[in-house]
Amino acid sequence: MKSRKDQPARSTMREASPARTSRAETIFYGAAALISLLGLAEATYLTVIFLLGETAVCGGSADCFQVLGSGYAKIGPVPVSGLGALAYFGAFTFATFAGLGYARARQFFAWTVIAMFCMTLWLLFVQAFRLHAFCRYCLFSAALVFLLTGLVVARPVTETQRN
Repeated sequence: MKSRKDQPARSTMREASPARTSRAETIFYGAAALISLLGLAEATYLTVIFLLGETAVCGGSADCFQVLGSGYAKIGPVPVSGLGALAYFGAFTFATFAGLGYARARQFFAWTVIAMFCMTLWLLFVQAFRLHAFCRYCLFSAALVFLLTGLVVARPVTETQRN
């Protein structure tokens, strides 16, 4: 019987290098990164408009002005769109690294999208039941988050995940 001293030492640290990714994973995370970039562009626009004190171009929709000008559009001095921009940037970054084969980035991507989904549900509730008004930008962002959530749910399973 071998003693513990005779057994080879196990490394407790995981390798930081990327694993090989399948073509499906690369396409999947590439699509997620592009969707995240769209959301990042929209959230950045709304954040800049908020910080400059301007009104967003809503196509004459009074509902849009009502939502973006409400108390729900900011948390303290921070615009919700700024938090959205950070979330979209995180989703883009994690999707990019996940597409390159970093396993931890896949987990971070999934958790980021889940958090974005929860926040989106809250904001849709606020628009529907508290403000009784809908913002086109908010609905576009919600659609992007729903797409990202669908991608997380439909994520391809790799060979290492099957074993």
